[in-house]
Amino acid sequence: MSTDDTDSTGDIFGIDGAVIDRTADRAGVEPDRLAGALEVLHADLIGRHSNLERTTEYVTVDGVRAYRVASSVWEEFLEAFDFDADLAGALRAAHTEQARLLFAKSVTGDDHFGADEAGVVVSIDTAEQF
Repeated sequence: MSTDDTDSTGDIFGIDGAVIDRTADRAGVEPDRLAGALEVLHADLIGRHSNLERTTEYVTVDGVRAYRVASSVWEEFLEAFDFDADLAGALRAAHTEQARLLFAKSVTGDDHFGADEAGVVVSIDTAEQF
């Protein structure tokens, strides 16, 4: 999934490689399978970037934007794909964990997500090219 020997998947999609590994392990899916699904989902999220920016709370850290969204928004994202339940759960968990980390790292963000909230992470360098 990497573009060269120095970039990790996390560097490309705004999600840290350690988050991907932890999430894959907890969900019982292969890290490469999760990384591939993150790539497919990221392409879709890039198209939703401007709408998320207008309608949700977000922070930007190091060229990565983290959004706080309602759980129902995640369900809408996943409707367009045929991910099995384990992989869908891993995708949401990876995005939410990374979003929490970015909200915590930001000066203005609150990293406490409610039970009905999830995170979405988009590399804005990539998104703003479109």
